[in-house]
Amino acid sequence: MLGLDFIRQNFDLVCQSLANRRSELTLDAFTKLDAARRRLIGEVEQRKATLNRISPQIGALLKAGQQAEAEAKRSEMRALKAAIEALEAERNSVEAQLQELLRIIPNVPHRSVPVGDASANQEIMRWGEPRRFDFEPKDHVALGTMLGILDLDRAAKIAGARFAVLKGLGAQLERALIHFMLDLHLTEHGYTEVLPPLIVNGDALFGTGQLPKFEQDLFKLTDERGLYLIPTAEVPVTNLHRGELLEATQLPLRYVAYTPCFRSEAGSYGRDTRGLIRQHQFDKVELVAFVKPEESYAELERLTGNAEVVLQRLELPYRKVVLATGDMGFAAAKTYDLEVWLPSQHTYREISSCSNFEAFQARRADIRFRREPGAKPEFVHTLNGSGLAVGRTWLALLENHQQADGSVVIPPALRPYLGGLTRLS
Repeated sequence: MLGLDFIRQNFDLVCQSLANRRSELTLDAFTKLDAARRRLIGEVEQRKATLNRISPQIGALLKAGQQAEAEAKRSEMRALKAAIEALEAERNSVEAQLQELLRIIPNVPHRSVPVGDASANQEIMRWGEPRRFDFEPKDHVALGTMLGILDLDRAAKIAGARFAVLKGLGAQLERALIHFMLDLHLTEHGYTEVLPPLIVNGDALFGTGQLPKFEQDLFKLTDERGLYLIPTAEVPVTNLHRGELLEATQLPLRYVAYTPCFRSEAGSYGRDTRGLIRQHQFDKVELVAFVKPEESYAELERLTGNAEVVLQRLELPYRKVVLATGDMGFAAAKTYDLEVWLPSQHTYREISSCSNFEAFQARRADIRFRREPGAKPEFVHTLNGSGLAVGRTWLALLENHQQADGSVVIPPALRPYLGGLTRLS
């Protein structure tokens, strides 16, 4: 969330940010509400000052025996108190509307972010050469079905469309990828592992920016408690420190978490409906960091690099893309997407999204730090990224390492997690 003072002091910047994001939102309502709030505060303070002047006069009038004049002053005071009460009620209403508006204003993109829609996304680099097959490569659905490790029909029978059953070596491969990613981030990159709840409250989702704007993308429990299935581990892990005041010596904090994730994918029907690309339930290993403001962009490079190592160890060609203003998430100030090569589609597809939110989430979740004893608290900067989306890694591994006979070679880095297995067949 952007601060009230920040918007006032950077009004043109925020207006330009909304335009660059292709947002239909404007600051017209903000201008009116903020002006009304200031006017009401001024009127309340003016009447309170008058009240403070009148109050001692009543005692003096009574002492002088001027009963009628004293009673007139009492009547004036009652009228002022009634007016103050009405003005404060109006101010509370205006402030509530202002807060609702602040909740839906997106973050301001970093100055390095390209301006435009998805067509303005900029490729930063590529790693690995897409393999040249001497046969027609199959997609992951055909490979998984042929190997007997993927069953979409029975998943549909159990839960409906956009669910999957992984069987035998398919299930073991998913588990191996999870363990490989966790171990890599723990031992080589220095993250602390967290196993968070898979159900969160509305406050947690507000803190990370999913609520109130994106409720339609969530699975909400039907009881009265207002709980939701998590769309990503970003939500519970970022909210570990909600409402806390950290010390500078605790930063940076880096967490890694494996969780299943649940998304309704509202409005996405008709896109990526085949196989594991866009599921209602999927596994993900998530990276979350809390850092000092001046360190957050270096941390974005570090965190993204950590996710890249996973792809490199699994020998999966990918590219790194910086998202344009019109393609970024609501809370992000800058986002890198890592896109893995899929031979069956002859294109790169997103497998990780790594973002710096600056103070946007921290302000919503009230996560602050103090640089030294007695110093004024500041908001931390938060970051997160997939390290990686496990289902998409699973399918990318099948497609990129498939053989002409339909078997799949296991990359060396993953073999210890599959009991030394070198091939799925």
